[in-house]
This record gives sequence, C-alpha cells and structure tokens, in this order.
Amino acid sequence: MSQFLEVLEHYDASGREIAYRLPPSGSAEIKFGAQLVVHQAQEAVFYRDGRALDVLGPGRHTLTTQNIPLLTKALSLPFGFTSPFRVQVVFVSKRTFLDQKWGTREPVVFRDRELGVVRLRAFGTYAFRIGDSRTFVNSVVGSLGRVDTPHLEEFYRDVIVSRLNDLLGENLTSILDLPALYDELGALARSRLVEDFRKYGVDLSDFYIASITPPEEVLVRLDERAGMGAVGNLEAYTRFKAAVAMGDAAKAGEGGSGAAAGLGVGLGAGFGVQMASAVAQTTRAGQGAFPPAGVAPAGGFCSACGAALPGGARFCPACGTAVAQSTCAACGQPVPAGARFCPACGAAQAG
Repeated sequence: MSQFLEVLEHYDASGREIAYRLPPSGSAEIKFGAQLVVHQAQEAVFYRDGRALDVLGPGRHTLTTQNIPLLTKALSLPFGFTSPFRVQVVFVSKRTFLDQKWGTREPVVFRDRELGVVRLRAFGTYAFRIGDSRTFVNSVVGSLGRVDTPHLEEFYRDVIVSRLNDLLGENLTSILDLPALYDELGALARSRLVEDFRKYGVDLSDFYIASITPPEEVLVRLDERAGMGAVGNLEAYTRFKAAVAMGDAAKAGEGGSGAAAGLGVGLGAGFGVQMASAVAQTTRAGQGAFPPAGVAPAGGFCSACGAALPGGARFCPACGTAVAQSTCAACGQPVPAGARFCPACGAAQAG
C-alpha cells in the first residue's frame, strides 16, 4: 500500500529551474490535512484529474475544504473529506531570470546604404519572469516533470532574431549609424516581443542589444577606409613619409662608420628629393607651372649683369643677354644660371 504524502514542498538549488512537477510523473496520493509549503518567489498550481483547480501563493497551506474551496467540488461527499485523493502540484518560480543570452546562429543579410549587401551578427541579453503560472504550466510545462531556462532559450532566441530582422530593415540604413541607435532599437524590439512572451504566461522584463557587427573582413575594410580619411592631404602625407624615411636612414647609420652614416643620410636625402619631385610633378603637371627651356622662371638673375629676370623672360631686360639655363639633375626642370638650388624641387645644384 502506497504511503500518503503529508508535506508537499520543493526547493530549487540551481537557480535555473522555472517549473517542477511533484511527483515528476503520474500523480501522488495525499489526504486532507496535508501541508503544502510554497516558498517565497514561488506559486503552486494544483491539479486533479488533469484539471488545474487552484493557484496558491507563498506560505504554508493546510489542504482542507476551507482554504481550497475548488477542491470541494472535485471530491465526493461519501469520503467525508478524509480519504486520500490523487493530485499533482507544479511549483513555478516567480523570480526574475536575469542575463539570458540571445544571438544569431547564422549571419543575417542586410542591405547597407553605403556598403552594399553585408552580413550581420547580433547579440544581447534579456530578462523574464513568469507572469501567469496557470497559463505557463498549461501551454509550456504540460506533462514535463521539470522545465529549466535552457528549455526556453532556443525558442526565444529564434523569436528575438526574427523580430530584430524586421526592425533592422525598417529603421536602419547603414551599420555606420548603429552606435547611436542601440537603445532605440532595443526599446522597439522589446515592445514587439512583449506579446510574443505574454501569450505563454511569460513577462519580458528587460531587453538589450549588446552588439550588431559585420564579418571580420568587412571590419578590416572599414579600418582601411578610416585610415584613408585620416591621411587627408596626400601631398603633405607624402612629404611626411619622406621625412620619416630620411630620419630612419640617418639613425640606421649612427651605429656604423662615418662613411656608413653619410651613406644613410645621403640615401634618406635622395629619397626625400625623389618623393618631393614626384609630388611636384604630379600636382603641377598640366597647369603650366614650369616654364619651357630657354625661358627664365620668376626669381632668376642675369648671368652677365646680375639684374633680376622677370618670369618668362628670354633676354635680360637690362643688358639684352640671352637667358642661359641648365637642367636639374633631380627633377629635369630648367634651372636659371647661377642658381644654387632648383626652383622646382629644391635640390642643390652642382657648381
């Protein structure tokens, strides 16, 4: 003969349990006068003959017709309310389950206004609690002996990702705008998910989007794009790189002989001259910045009398001597006679 249950209670030590059925399968024999202990942040859903008869809150409950009036209608008077009867009790946790994770299994395709079609991954957290124990037990627990948070994680993850896909398509044009929209998207997602949770007796307490990111290769391209923007003026950047190279070449020669040091400085200087010449030719080509051969650039002097030569002069306006010019060995541009430096690239001239 089976033993009657006189004290019914359950305590979850894991902190992950949402519902627990007592007994885990079938039903148990109890009698009137038995004690039902419901702990704080718990509710107990009482079942008999497959029907939920009552929901009891925290406290110690003596199973009598006075405090469980619904049971009175379910029992027969010939037993005098003293005979055993078979019931099931489902203990439901009413605590808030924090830090529940959600995330995309596979990247979601998104059409970006600036980057074109990109694949996005999204991750975040949410919190929930059981709002309606009877609805939750009837729609989710069913005949299961125990329901933990992992039972709901996969289902709600798919629901969240589905709603988030709609939100991104409706409210986002470029992932470059995301940093300013996380809170707004999170609030919109929560408002749409509330009803998805509530229909199963679950209240969605909080919802947060932690990150929405493209694949690693797209992030690399974004970094390159940012680097190009940081360069700004290409000519100034080229001059800077030439100066750095010249300094590095000079430092490389400091540890060697004097000849090696001079070679390092010479290489650095030569590289700087070549870079400057290349920039000068690139930025001034097609603009008529260099005079043709036999025409004096502005700032030259006559080799015969020393008078200043106006730009473009072919003869000295003071003595009539033809303008004599040589060619810069570094950049190939004409150099006035007697000039110590090339007016085009600044390279020192021989003699």
